[in-house]
Amino acid sequence: MNYLILFVAALIPMLIGFIWYNPKTFGNTWMKAADMTEEKINSGKMGVIFGVSYIFSILIASALMGFVIHQMGVFSLVGGNAELLKTGSAAAFMAEYGNEFRTFKHGLLHGVIAGFTIALPILGINALFERKGFKYIAVNAGYWIVTLGLMGGIICQFM
Repeated sequence: MNYLILFVAALIPMLIGFIWYNPKTFGNTWMKAADMTEEKINSGKMGVIFGVSYIFSILIASALMGFVIHQMGVFSLVGGNAELLKTGSAAAFMAEYGNEFRTFKHGLLHGVIAGFTIALPILGINALFERKGFKYIAVNAGYWIVTLGLMGGIICQFM
């Protein structure tokens, strides 16, 4: 496993967030939909917010590996023991299929699917109970769909 790629992929939510939530893109729409003010934004401890967000992003990238790299299923079948992948049927399977579907495009597709099937419903349910509107759901879910797609692409191609 390439931990460097995992840590790089975990930077994507912040990078996309800088663009997505910028006032020139969706920032003003999000601020209105979220009842956010400049005072609220500036009141937090940004170092803590970004640090904890990065840790959460590492967790997301770790979980996303199982969605975008199909060979992770074989690894789980041998109990996480990489040595077992070198012998027997697991080795034969990996020799034949170990590099299948390991492209940016494939990871992007599965990341987007995860965005639509996991992030959107979670955000939507929270927004409904928080009495937030469609714009709030659309801006936040759109961000996660794009972000998970890019993370999935990088993880699938380079991990």
